[in-house]
Amino acid sequence: MALTEVYWDHHMPLPKLAPIQAKVTVALVALLCFINSYDGEFVFDDSEAIVNNKVAGIVGRADLLCALFFQLSFLTYCKAFNKDDRFSVQWVVVSLLLCAAAMLCKEQGITVLGVNAAFDVLLICNVNVYELSQRLLLRKNPLDIFRMGLLTRLALMGLGGLLMLYARWRIMGTGPPAFTEVDNPASFAESVFLRIVNYNYYYSLNAWLLLCPWWLCFDWSMGCVPLIKSATDWRMVWLLLLWCILIGLISQALCSQDSQRRRTLTLGLVLLVVPFLPACNIFFRVGFVIAERVLYLSSAGYCLLLAYSLGHCFCRWLLCVMVLALLCVYVVRCALRSHQWRSEQSLFSSALSVCPLNAKVHYNVGKNLADKGNTSAAVSYYREAVRLHPTYVHAMNNLGNILKEKNELIEAEQLLSKAVSIQPDFAAAWMNLGIVQNSLQKFEKAEKSYWNAIRFRRKYPDCYYNLGRLYADQNRHIDALNAWRNATVLKPDHSLAWNNMVILLDNTGNLGQAELIGREALRLLPNDHTIMFSLANVLGKLQKYKESEGFFLHALRINPNAASCHGNLAVLYHRWGKLELAKKHYELSLKLDPEAPGTRDNYNMLRRKLDQLKHSAP
Repeated sequence: MALTEVYWDHHMPLPKLAPIQAKVTVALVALLCFINSYDGEFVFDDSEAIVNNKVAGIVGRADLLCALFFQLSFLTYCKAFNKDDRFSVQWVVVSLLLCAAAMLCKEQGITVLGVNAAFDVLLICNVNVYELSQRLLLRKNPLDIFRMGLLTRLALMGLGGLLMLYARWRIMGTGPPAFTEVDNPASFAESVFLRIVNYNYYYSLNAWLLLCPWWLCFDWSMGCVPLIKSATDWRMVWLLLLWCILIGLISQALCSQDSQRRRTLTLGLVLLVVPFLPACNIFFRVGFVIAERVLYLSSAGYCLLLAYSLGHCFCRWLLCVMVLALLCVYVVRCALRSHQWRSEQSLFSSALSVCPLNAKVHYNVGKNLADKGNTSAAVSYYREAVRLHPTYVHAMNNLGNILKEKNELIEAEQLLSKAVSIQPDFAAAWMNLGIVQNSLQKFEKAEKSYWNAIRFRRKYPDCYYNLGRLYADQNRHIDALNAWRNATVLKPDHSLAWNNMVILLDNTGNLGQAELIGREALRLLPNDHTIMFSLANVLGKLQKYKESEGFFLHALRINPNAASCHGNLAVLYHRWGKLELAKKHYELSLKLDPEAPGTRDNYNMLRRKLDQLKHSAP
């Protein structure tokens, strides 16, 4: 990892890598970051857990920008030093501004302050930590590490970091995000020992992903990584192996007699560990088990350590062959991962082999299949999601909806009832339960379910609409109109609610009020052909034939293949006495829908009338 435009004292040489090692480091960093940047997060709402689809090319844009400003901040900090043991305050301030930019892209960006501080202490001031600790233990005078302005620089970085944290607190508030057990199971373990063990197991998995990024998944929660629950679990081996390697590296970085090795390993460890600290669950609970994106910055330190180690363990030609093979593998993996991000279906399906125990993976596969109309296959994935995670209310809700469409109402009611018993404030499940109960003619229970949904989500226009339908089925017309009016107040463009008000008023003989409601709706939704159709019917009954004709024709311009619109326009012309136009639209209606109710009878009636007029003509 070559640093340019930095001047050093003759007694503080920059840790350098051989040219081939530097090239290896750069190549590995680029490929690892490219692979890791393909894995992001999904955002779920509380009703259907709709996937926020992202394309591969921009999914890691926040991480890419954070990494860019992170590296610029580090390089700018390096540029602050010159040959005569002085430093430039201006460059330090610029480094802080770039750090702030990195933090705005991703909170992890603030860790560059730790990297800069460690770099300053260990490499700029050339502090030997082992020697310093020995002097302190023996109560000898510590090394004079402050003669180069270290305290001033650390104070500037500390003040800048506090200002950034304060700005973050002012913008986003003090409350930490609320995470659940499914997001990070280890953080909810009762025993401190089990929490520590599982955290360290997560670290070992992250280390493996850096070494071999083959297992990549868009989500690692919900049982994807089973907890270690006893010291006899065979996975404890990975923890021990990880710490053996880390302790070996740390000992070499602190105690090696070779200053070049000590400084290089120190820089690599700092770049590896410090950016990962916000994700390690030490300072606060995080909302994930594993997230490849948090390894983006740490991959620089890993590649530096790997390249340095390989350069000292093998001969040059063998190193070239091994690195070339590794790069080829990474290129293949990168291409494969890019292909998996081409569609939701391929992305979700790829996760099944990595995390077969993850209920969310099965849920998203089922959701994707249901969106494409393959509800039969979706049911099996939803059932598996519920089996793996018996309290997965979103899967129960969506499975209940499919079963409702399949007219399997009893099981749908059971699933939705269980969902609201697990999560009583799940408004969408309450509404769907009300729809099922309404279909089962359990009207009192359905009404109660609808009101529960509204209680937990006061601004819920769709629920008011469904409540209005329930009241209409019970001939409670005033209540139905009030419910639909509430829906339109909350959502003025709720076309179905407006249309149902017009139709109900039309059916109950309140034509004048139906006309007013229809005109009010069209002022808000001037291109809604369904409301035009309903208003045209009302105007036809009021014998306002010209206006009615205009609305029918306008609706047909928007939706020319509406058989019912042609049929009702034909009825209008029939009443109006424009028989040839009536005949034309009856025929168009029957052509579009030969089984249209009443249209065939009206058409035959018109033909008989036309025949009578033809025979009675002189």
